[in-house]
Amino acid sequence: MLKKGQFKNAVKMNNIEKYFGHTAALKGVNFEVGVNEVVGLIGDNGAGKSTLIKIITGVFPPTNGEIYIRDKKVSLRDYNVKQAYKLGIEAVYQDKSLGEKQDLWRNFFIGRQITNRLGFIKVREEKEIARKIMFDMIGFRGVGITAESKANKLSGGERQGIAIGRAMYFDADLIVLDEPTSALSLKEVQKVLNFVRKIKKSGRACIYISHILSDVYEISDKFIILDRGEVVATIKKSEITLKKLSEFMLKYAHAK
Repeated sequence: MLKKGQFKNAVKMNNIEKYFGHTAALKGVNFEVGVNEVVGLIGDNGAGKSTLIKIITGVFPPTNGEIYIRDKKVSLRDYNVKQAYKLGIEAVYQDKSLGEKQDLWRNFFIGRQITNRLGFIKVREEKEIARKIMFDMIGFRGVGITAESKANKLSGGERQGIAIGRAMYFDADLIVLDEPTSALSLKEVQKVLNFVRKIKKSGRACIYISHILSDVYEISDKFIILDRGEVVATIKKSEITLKKLSEFMLKYAHAK
């Protein structure tokens, strides 16, 4: 595994196209996320955001184009979700990242258990690692919450924090957050945004997808705007205000 600092981009995509039958979901997309960069991916419904993310995370193969991860070209024939994990790409989805009735420490290691030579799970070690992730890595502040608490005892923002901490522990270079603040209160939204700041502070990169422009603007270093399967703009935060970004996005708000 490459160490951070040995590559320029966490992911780079050249001329990506994705067709479902004769329908083009993505057309000539060029997209890159630098090391230690938070990219706000925005666009109206049907813009192609979900398709793009599924290609990055190995769920869908592109029809055409090239993908570079850590500056190395990947074989599209072999690229899948498992390979994406190995290459340091993790996705966190709203309300789909944790087992509701599972202890938090078990959630951290689903599918990646630490076992001894006989195949038995090292429960004590997993609990201690989960505790350190919660309180040291992501600065968890849930009152009365421990590594043995059930996931369904957490607030929405706290669940996102646990899922983000898990991705960080497994050394993801790029963490994809898909609508992480959907249906959360303002207080919970701030918790999630603080967790994203910890991603950046740790030297990792993040793709942040949200329909809430104020959240995207607050947390991102640059914005990539999709419309009907094409990148229509790439804008650095220093080049635009939230007001101007909102006005720009109105051009691509398509009425039903």
